[in-house]
Amino acid sequence: MTEELNSSEGSASRSLPADSRLLTPNSVTAIILAAGRSERMGAFKPLLSFGRKTVIETCIEHIRAGGIENVVVVLGPRAEDVKEQLKNSGVTFVINPDAASEMSASIACAVRHLSLETKAVVITPADHPAVPSEVIATIVNEWQRGARLIVPTWNERGGHPVLIDLSFRDELLSLDPRRGLKVLFDAHRDEVRRVPVDSNFIARDMDTWDDYRALHEEVFGVPPPKPMFRGQK
Repeated sequence: MTEELNSSEGSASRSLPADSRLLTPNSVTAIILAAGRSERMGAFKPLLSFGRKTVIETCIEHIRAGGIENVVVVLGPRAEDVKEQLKNSGVTFVINPDAASEMSASIACAVRHLSLETKAVVITPADHPAVPSEVIATIVNEWQRGARLIVPTWNERGGHPVLIDLSFRDELLSLDPRRGLKVLFDAHRDEVRRVPVDSNFIARDMDTWDDYRALHEEVFGVPPPKPMFRGQK
């Protein structure tokens, strides 16, 4: 049942560094940012088809396959449509009431409602459905080994999702709307761990229909269908 909110083995752990962290079912939560208006796309991105599922369903599937069970989806416009699509997914919904706000506001909305058991967050926009589960598992593993700020990279270019230890909770709640997460990572450059991964999809934006079509063709070998029903328009 979905919830709505408004506004290793012991032997393996002994081989990890002294500042390592044990991964429990609730220690890492994924935050999917889906409160945007998709204005440049001309269609509502989270509910666009991506293979046999929607964009946002694919994001959730990859996150969970990467080892994170708890998922918070931040909604704004079209919230009811997304909740209907994900009604059996077991995710938590958080509402960002300001449709015109920046991503920093959605991040703050989600962080305010995290469980006390959550020790780190993986943050991703909803329009990165092709990021494979291996990337998720890799950055979570880096957190277990002691890193507090983690950015996956492809050919030295950073991408999504990022992982942030909740020792930075206060900063996540007060991000500069103009610079978002960049201000946090810039302020703690010495702590940022850039982790090479084997996927160019971490740095593939899906802002326009051309971006979406190219990504869909690369992943599935066929162009996406035109939006034909209310849930996609």
